[in-house]
Amino acid sequence: MTTLHLLSGGAAKGLVTTLGDRFLAQSGMAITGRFDAVGKMKEQLLAGAPCDVVILTSALITQLTESCDVTSGSARPLGLVKTGIAVKDGASVPPLATVAQLRQALLAAGAIYFPDPVKATAGIHFMKVMHLLGVDTEMAGRLHPHPNGAAAMHALAQSSEPNAIGCTQATEIIFAPGVQLAASLPTEFELATVYTAAVSSRAEQPRAAAALIELLTSEEAAGLRSAGGFEPLPE
Repeated sequence: MTTLHLLSGGAAKGLVTTLGDRFLAQSGMAITGRFDAVGKMKEQLLAGAPCDVVILTSALITQLTESCDVTSGSARPLGLVKTGIAVKDGASVPPLATVAQLRQALLAAGAIYFPDPVKATAGIHFMKVMHLLGVDTEMAGRLHPHPNGAAAMHALAQSSEPNAIGCTQATEIIFAPGVQLAASLPTEFELATVYTAAVSSRAEQPRAAAALIELLTSEEAAGLRSAGGFEPLPE
């Protein structure tokens, strides 16, 4: 069976996985996907890893188009993804609507799980939020960074610390077993990231790559994108 290779930020894993069987039925091709922090996936692409389709933030796709690492004109946005706060399934959800409530929830947490604060979009932003709230130093011993959002949510689901919470992209929280999306970050700290799919300039299956992007961004898949945490772009 011919395989389509995909490199993607973790935010799109749930959507791609959900549509994998449909793409196989339409094309006869299986998807082999790697999902990790967007910075790591960009590095993998530039290092020459097999890749037909790449899904990263729109800013990174723009950079890769300018450097001719993705095919010009092939990029299509999947939607906006907000960064959210997660708690374990069954745990009480603390108030999180305001900056003060978020700060209190962080200070009350026995542990905080989040993705790579250097290469992951949500991890980078969350560390900035912690600093702006003035709790990063005080909470240092309770911070648990992980390579990506999926790993962070898995760790949160397995955690035993009181009031443990996590932070990553809403799409990763929604598809992670054992955790639930408690809230998006308060408006003052909101991060809404546009994720975009494009065809790699070194794609071995460029037509199939374009077909997968068409499926991911199609009206047919709109309900799946919405249920998975992707919001439509503003008009």
